[in-house]
Amino acid sequence: MISGFLTQKKFMTSIFNDDGKRIAVTVLEAKPLIVSRLRTTEKDTYEAVQLKTHKDKFVEFKNTADTNPDLKTEVTIDSVFSVGDVVSATSKSKGHGFAGVIKRHGFRRQPVSGGASDRVRAPGSIGAQTPGKVIKGKKMPGHYGNATATVSNLKIFKIDKENHLLYVTGGVPGHINSWVKITKN
Repeated sequence: MISGFLTQKKFMTSIFNDDGKRIAVTVLEAKPLIVSRLRTTEKDTYEAVQLKTHKDKFVEFKNTADTNPDLKTEVTIDSVFSVGDVVSATSKSKGHGFAGVIKRHGFRRQPVSGGASDRVRAPGSIGAQTPGKVIKGKKMPGHYGNATATVSNLKIFKIDKENHLLYVTGGVPGHINSWVKITKN
């Protein structure tokens, strides 16, 4: 049908499988999506299915079937994925505000002895005399988090059709109630 689904992150928990092994899972709310538009090669130069959530958020996925779904029909999570499928989860990561180089990049502190009592968490020298500038990509303090992150090779552990819940093994980026795009690997 389509190559992915749009969900909302609800919470993390652990579930025991049939062997008695405890597995960490992320619970995602996967309410049915409504087909709002069909993208065609003639009109839009690419083929895709545009879907709308119950909160008027739009998303596009590739159509994996030979036929296109009808407009204004509902697409449910069990028609796209099945238990055991390997998927990727893409979402905006949690924001951590402004962070220094120790928290952001894992730098070590400088020695306290030697008279530098107020510079122990500073990055130190940021460049040489040649080329006479700070090189692009230098690890510096700045905004940490709040960027699009993708986690691959997650497995679908369980699909709860009645409550519209999807259980995915492992951690999914983002805060609670953030939108998570699940795609097949």
